[in-house]
Amino acid sequence: MPTSRDQRSATPTPAREIARIAVPVSMEFVLMLVLNFVNQIVVGSLGATAIAAVGFSNSLTFILAVTLGCLGTSVSILVARAHGAGRRDALDHTVTAALLVAVGLGVVVSLVPWFFADHLMSLVGASPSVAAAGTDYFRLTVLATLPVMLSAILSGVLRSAGRPTSPMIATMVTVFANSAIAYSLVVGLGPLPSLGVAGAGWATLVTAVVKTLILLWMAYGRRAVVGWSLPDSVRQWRAVIVPLFVLALPLGVTELFWTVGTFLYNVVFQQLGDEALAAAQIVTTLEGVFVVGSIGLMSATTTLVGRSVGRGDVHDAMAWVRRLTRAGVGTAAVFGVLFAASVLLLDVLFGEAGRDVRTMAGVGILINAAFQVVKVRNMIVGAGVLPSANDVRGVIMGDVAGAFLIGLPLAVLLGLHTPLGYVGIFVARILEELAKLAIFTWRARRIRWERLVAPREAVAA
Repeated sequence: MPTSRDQRSATPTPAREIARIAVPVSMEFVLMLVLNFVNQIVVGSLGATAIAAVGFSNSLTFILAVTLGCLGTSVSILVARAHGAGRRDALDHTVTAALLVAVGLGVVVSLVPWFFADHLMSLVGASPSVAAAGTDYFRLTVLATLPVMLSAILSGVLRSAGRPTSPMIATMVTVFANSAIAYSLVVGLGPLPSLGVAGAGWATLVTAVVKTLILLWMAYGRRAVVGWSLPDSVRQWRAVIVPLFVLALPLGVTELFWTVGTFLYNVVFQQLGDEALAAAQIVTTLEGVFVVGSIGLMSATTTLVGRSVGRGDVHDAMAWVRRLTRAGVGTAAVFGVLFAASVLLLDVLFGEAGRDVRTMAGVGILINAAFQVVKVRNMIVGAGVLPSANDVRGVIMGDVAGAFLIGLPLAVLLGLHTPLGYVGIFVARILEELAKLAIFTWRARRIRWERLVAPREAVAA
């Protein structure tokens, strides 16, 4: 007869169920941002222009990485379905095809910016000094796009196959490696050359390749969760490729709008000078470390709500939405306080950036820290609840209207045409988040969960 302890183990509480999914994902993304943060600190010793160059380059490569990374999200969904159904052939075909597609896309998006890096940075608004300092770094990080795409796919496969901690371990190894390589090549430790900003780029490229190799070993090695198997016919290729892109394209469009909007804010900051752009990059880097602490709740939302919808349990789906939203408020409050407290570390972490840069960054940190609850709620609803309800249109509406109708126009107006300057741009970004909050909340209230489960119930009947 099972004991009460056995029953508790067999039926985890909702909090444990959320944590089991969210914590490894959040930890992995925190480590990924720490990797970028380490580059900022190491490069910070070279001055404000170097910080601005790294941040400007990262905002460009971030557009590619996040948009193309949606292929990994698509693969993880398809792998989860095949894994749950016990269809190993379909799982292997999907992963093999996705990796080949990623290699093709990665080569194209890497080589084109490589040849036109200097012109591209100048064309999109980088000052001559920022473009000169960041061109080599940009070339190297663009080359890292391919291994980053492969890592996104392999990480999704491992999570869907029940090994969510494996990607976190691979990321942990690369963070330590990046720290050592970046510092050694930027300052020229021992016999190594002093490469300046480009040294951080080499560190990013090398560690991206290392992470991909580790994940390949985890996925295909001794304890393989997937096998290399090509589809046997044109019909099988079509059966794999079509669902892959049907899922990936809407997600990619949404991420593209978001990342382009983020980049255009950097262009506006650049109009105020290298110091303003450097301050914005410091704020973005520090905020990312704390916001990403809640990012695992997105994966928990799509997983737990999706399971309930699949079972036809409307009330359970709505209950998970409420629980996850409350969890987001709690994590956002805690990480928001920690983010605000990071102001105290600016002198230590960015002492060489200059007093004006640190002052502007401090103001930006405090403004953004006050609205962390809003940002995390938007993250959960916009990237978790609405996609789970098949409301991709609502996600696109929020991202487009918030950034391109509210945030960016106000950033230009307040930042460039009023005495507010850089403060106005930070305020405009908060107003964007408030606009997205209104749109996402409106769309979430329109969800009719019973309509989602009705077709499944009809099929079951």
